[in-house]
Amino acid sequence: MKRCKVSIIPYNAEYAEQTVKMWRDSKERAIGQKEIHDFENQFYFLNHILPEQFQIDLALIDQKVVGMVAYNDREISQLYIHLEYQGIGIGQTLLDKAKAQSSGKLTLYTFEINEKAQRFYEKHGFEIISRGHENEENLPDIQYEWILK
Repeated sequence: MKRCKVSIIPYNAEYAEQTVKMWRDSKERAIGQKEIHDFENQFYFLNHILPEQFQIDLALIDQKVVGMVAYNDREISQLYIHLEYQGIGIGQTLLDKAKAQSSGKLTLYTFEINEKAQRFYEKHGFEIISRGHENEENLPDIQYEWILK
């Protein structure tokens, strides 16, 4: 994959459809099951619910959504990278932005089945603080924490 110029921008609703499609594709691949919410509900969630508690940033290459992160000063709610653009540093760029805006500590959840995400977070300084399965997908998950050192 050639290196491309990635722009990180605050979420803009003009990218909603692309963002939801990328998010769904990435999540479905990561957990091996279909998204439980329909497209319209996820679209509404992205535009009306998520922004109430989280800053949302997009990673764009040539106006194409290749990643998204939703975070506040204490937690990362969502971090997804387009299937064709994983492993080239976009996730790290988005993660670094969330870390820079944090209170010095961030928590997040990932699914136990998503070993790729676990490796990614552990590589970037996150440590497991709990395990469980309090999620809509009813899959075991892992809670991670990062503390600024």
